[in-house]
Amino acid sequence: MTARAEADPPASGPLVFLDRDGTLIVERHYLGDPAGVRLEDGVVEGLRHLRGASARLVVVTNQSGIARGYFTRDAVAAVHAAIDRQLARKGLHLDGWYVCPHGPQEGCLCRKPAPGLVEAACRDQACAAAGCFVIGDKASDVDLATRVGGTGILVSGTGEAARAGDLVVPSFLDAARTVTRLWRERRHAGSDVGRCA
Repeated sequence: MTARAEADPPASGPLVFLDRDGTLIVERHYLGDPAGVRLEDGVVEGLRHLRGASARLVVVTNQSGIARGYFTRDAVAAVHAAIDRQLARKGLHLDGWYVCPHGPQEGCLCRKPAPGLVEAACRDQACAAAGCFVIGDKASDVDLATRVGGTGILVSGTGEAARAGDLVVPSFLDAARTVTRLWRERRHAGSDVGRCA
């Protein structure tokens, strides 16, 4: 598990975990080349919307290509740096990157939907996982949210079939709007979950 977290002031809004491939950036099978990075439609607008709600934004991503020998940890870091640069040009940044480098058969505690990446991020970010949001394009992202006591939002249109009961939206921007709507409803109801200290 690897992480990079920035020293930001505490966020007063929701804690949001973001999937990488197919959610933040266009899915490219085992992407190890920064030149292949392209932000998904609506990501810039969605991230701005979330920042407007003082959200803490943390990426959690499975990268089994490391274990398979398709690329190195340094290559993954270079891809993340490329994403950071593209977002920085839009005046945006992310609060941390958490990576599972293991293969699906290794039985680690950090490969989504296992909660290890979220638990590590919460320790580093001084946040509570309960009440968080997870935005992703796969069932494993929704299942991760369930395991940590959060709300999963599945961004459709990427090939993953929704299941009965899944909260499904058509775009990242719609996911961001759903997060802020649900967050406002919780705050109105007096809930204090899903915040950072």
